[in-house]
Amino acid sequence: QERKSIEMIKRKFKDVQEEEDRDDAGQSDDDEVEPDVVVRSAVVGKLKSKKKSDGVVVEKSKRPSFKYTNKQRVLIISSRGITARYRHLLEDFKKLIPHHKTDNKLDDKGDIHAVNEIAELKSCNQVIYLETRKHQDLYMYIGRTPHGPSAKFHIVNIHTMDELKLTGNCMLGSRPILNFDASFNDKPHLQVLRNLLTDAFGTPLGHPKSKPFSDRVMSFFLLRNNIWVRNYQIVDKKEAASASSATSKAHCSLVEIGPRFVLVPIRVFLGSLGGPSLYANPAFVTPNAERASLRRQKGNRYVDRVDHKLKRKEYSANELQVPVNELANSQVFV
Repeated sequence: QERKSIEMIKRKFKDVQEEEDRDDAGQSDDDEVEPDVVVRSAVVGKLKSKKKSDGVVVEKSKRPSFKYTNKQRVLIISSRGITARYRHLLEDFKKLIPHHKTDNKLDDKGDIHAVNEIAELKSCNQVIYLETRKHQDLYMYIGRTPHGPSAKFHIVNIHTMDELKLTGNCMLGSRPILNFDASFNDKPHLQVLRNLLTDAFGTPLGHPKSKPFSDRVMSFFLLRNNIWVRNYQIVDKKEAASASSATSKAHCSLVEIGPRFVLVPIRVFLGSLGGPSLYANPAFVTPNAERASLRRQKGNRYVDRVDHKLKRKEYSANELQVPVNELANSQVFV
């Protein structure tokens, strides 16, 4: 039995060698006869057959590949009770940040540290959390997880993309050019805010959901200690000149896309969504205090009206007295 098995193995080995020799002989014959070379079209994406010709080199089009090294992921989440306008702003954030991950609305009930746990489950290293209070005030927490730092903003003057009806447009998922005001380099807390905004709104190079080009500019301006955010499209235009003329130049212009909003910094925390305060804005006034002052002013309308009447009487009694005429009948004929 052992001899029979050895002979069977030898026969199979000889058959394999004969097949390889036949394949080598067939390849040499095919080299003499010019075969059809299959080339993939870069435009249509279909397979086309072309024949080789003398002196012509067939090149295959290759898509530029970028190494995806910056594994930046941002968790975008909101609290329950968010209004329609704020929900549209949340959707605009998702369009501007292709490297985001989402989750259901959070019913925090005063404790927002559950956001860090959700970010850990989603493998995110940064968080944008929109919190709504009294169905009218919107606060934004932005920070790195799980160790921080983080910042808290009050968002005002919100105008979404659907509301503005602007003419600007850009590719979905394109990488933005981030433009920061020079004032962000003056103070340490502004540098921290600049780094947090850069990590959140800056799309990593080579991300699968991003486009490998930049056709928009996202600007952050610092005015009166508030951050004004604008999003513009880069439009290339040529002057009205003939194509053959050497004086024709190309210049770029900016067209606003939206959304637009203003970030009022409140605090900068050492930890993620809390912890020791690194900076507190002394000029910040809560929306509740603003509404209370307006109601107080409306309640004092009657008191102001009475004070105005008293002041008018005093003014008319002192300032508007008619001087005595010495030639009057009451003075001459006493």
